[in-house]
Amino acid sequence: MARTTTAPIVLASNRGPISFTIEDDGTLTPRRGGGGLVSGLSAIGTEQESVWVCAALSEGDRAAIRQGLTDPDVHMLDIDPGTFNRAYNGIANSTLWFVHHLLYDTPTKPVFGANFRREWASYEAYNRAFADALAACAAPGAAVLVQDYHLSLTPRLLRELRPDLRIGHFSHTPWAPPDYYRLLPDDVAAQVLEGILGADRAGFLTERWARTFAQCCEAVLGASVSDSLAVTYRGRTTQLGVHPLGADAEFLRDRSHRPDVDARLAGLREAVGDRRTIVRVDRTELSKNIVRGLLAYQHLLRTRPEWLDRVVHIAFAYPSRHDLPEYREYTAAVLRTAQEINDEFGTASWQPVILHVNDDFPRSLAAYRLADVALVNPIRDGMNLVAKEIPVVSDGGVALVLSREAGAFAELGEDALTVNPYDVIATADALHAALNMPEEERASRCKRLAEASTALPPTAWFLEQLHALTGGQDQQE
Repeated sequence: MARTTTAPIVLASNRGPISFTIEDDGTLTPRRGGGGLVSGLSAIGTEQESVWVCAALSEGDRAAIRQGLTDPDVHMLDIDPGTFNRAYNGIANSTLWFVHHLLYDTPTKPVFGANFRREWASYEAYNRAFADALAACAAPGAAVLVQDYHLSLTPRLLRELRPDLRIGHFSHTPWAPPDYYRLLPDDVAAQVLEGILGADRAGFLTERWARTFAQCCEAVLGASVSDSLAVTYRGRTTQLGVHPLGADAEFLRDRSHRPDVDARLAGLREAVGDRRTIVRVDRTELSKNIVRGLLAYQHLLRTRPEWLDRVVHIAFAYPSRHDLPEYREYTAAVLRTAQEINDEFGTASWQPVILHVNDDFPRSLAAYRLADVALVNPIRDGMNLVAKEIPVVSDGGVALVLSREAGAFAELGEDALTVNPYDVIATADALHAALNMPEEERASRCKRLAEASTALPPTAWFLEQLHALTGGQDQQE
């Protein structure tokens, strides 16, 4: 369904603000999403007309498009399911995500053969569909904000169609260093960079990721980079910006004290008893490093017997991307490792690991409130909002054990206990130190962590990008 009106502000992302579920009787039930993009767009929607371009992710979404049920300010694209699957699972999640998070088992993967080229052609088609839709939705001189690695080609394609637009792109992932980035076929590596450089402004969560992107532009394209993080390529300059997404303190503090959270907190307290708690909340995503976290806890119990029957590791590991075999295997490894720890150390009255693999947001908030120690040890992470959310919600103050490879480390590292995510023994030592941290020190660190974590909450984060793109405020470099 083509739009007949245009808007001065347009947002593009793979997942939109609304999704539709087909009920047993065939009716469609809409569900409004949450998060920084939704709240950010809502903040500007009251002042200026805006539109959100996104992909249909399900049969329910496609049915809603056919029936004309989508919101007037949401333009949902009915991309061929095969094309979407190859673009989303084949390239975005199985190639670009793996490259930027340094996840490949390089003796055997990646293999860029004929199947990859078919997937890449679908990724190009998917990005072209977004560029065409954005060109149709954007008013003259509009600001267009394109989100993430799913749409890395869209800025250049859109600029070719609409050179009048102000175009921004934001990367929510890390960016791979040049040597690793060049695992990609040479033409693909160049095409991704050129795609993002089609934007007037390219945003990143940390200066580290912005600088590695600039280094890739130098190494792969021969682009020039200024001290102010501006990349010049073929006569065009793209300014790089840094916008570290923060936690939504108001929402989290309100939501974490509702009755459903209180009920789950009571259940967790009963299960834990009079013991200390180490909490982690993650998707079973390869980059989150859950298995090594469990192995570090196992090493703690083996080498520090004073913690036997005195600590419980609460691990919520929610299923992620189970249509990819690597993720199914990883979830199985998480379950297996947790069971091995319970078999080795558990007693009739003590379960060392409480593991849940089903998503339950109120239960996660309850665990946040209860945590004495938070373990956040990703191999690599664009930001990691869990590291920012737990100090905000904590009831008694939490000690944060944080990987130096999380984007959040740039803001939280000073008051966290820093770990190398691959070093299981050092992580166990950090857990021991966190459990032994004096209550006063833990509370004061937690207060500073919460302040740093909420410095740029979602709405402000989004509006800062918009203003920087349109000249509404100084660019953050």
